[in-house]
Amino acid sequence: MSERIAIYPGSFDPLTDGHLSIIRRASAIFSKLIVVVGYNPKKKTLFSVEERLHFIRESARALPNVSVDSFTGELLVTYTRRVGATIVVRGLRNQADFRNEFQQSKMNQKMLEGLETVFMLSDADEIFVSSTLVRDTIQARGDYSVFVPNIVEVKGSE
Repeated sequence: MSERIAIYPGSFDPLTDGHLSIIRRASAIFSKLIVVVGYNPKKKTLFSVEERLHFIRESARALPNVSVDSFTGELLVTYTRRVGATIVVRGLRNQADFRNEFQQSKMNQKMLEGLETVFMLSDADEIFVSSTLVRDTIQARGDYSVFVPNIVEVKGSE
């Protein structure tokens, strides 16, 4: 069987335990998983691209078939074609996620024939967690540690 390369794109601002669960589970399914941090310079982020890449690399260190990369200014399908991936992994927490992700997956498929999207359901105890809510908790100086891997730390929060 040929190598099955999948990408798991996201902003990961910050990386959450839910993201890490998807990374672990997807890495068990595919030959190679590339976790891709997308960067939009027009969006304000809490963590730099370098910090997010570091959080993911450290959290996925025990998974030898996982690599981490970033991209900016190009379509996901362009990146996917460039790295030779044929599968996009997306995590779903709820029906709203499905509606958005389904539409995007169909657009991607139209632009890149043969590209498949694999939807992975979030763990039951993670369905209410989003990076946006975690960022809000961090900005309100709340305890965000229960939602993120230990490596995720806000500078100056010690």
